[in-house]
Amino acid sequence: MYTLYGIPNCNTVKKALTHLDKNNAKYEFVNFKKQPPTQKLLKEWKATFGDYPANKKGPTFRKIKEDFENGTAAEKYKLLVEFSSAIKRPILVKNGKAICFGYDEEKYSKFK
Repeated sequence: MYTLYGIPNCNTVKKALTHLDKNNAKYEFVNFKKQPPTQKLLKEWKATFGDYPANKKGPTFRKIKEDFENGTAAEKYKLLVEFSSAIKRPILVKNGKAICFGYDEEKYSKFK
């Protein structure tokens, strides 16, 4: 079973959800707005993807950009938890391990 992290009104998340639904994938959706990820989870994602899971092109990130760029690691994680809309999305997890960061139709087509 998959877990998809994101925000329901995000177009990219909608594409991922549609893809999973069309392929009858079993998943749980976790809404960042109602259940922000923990710092532990953010650290795991950073370790998996090699960078903070920040959506550096989004409007929420632009509001916290200066604090984020000048912050310590702990401050960066705290900002991402507090401003969960600044997290790149969706993040697809299988068996507790992140397997896809963002939506890529080709990558998703490999997930059953």
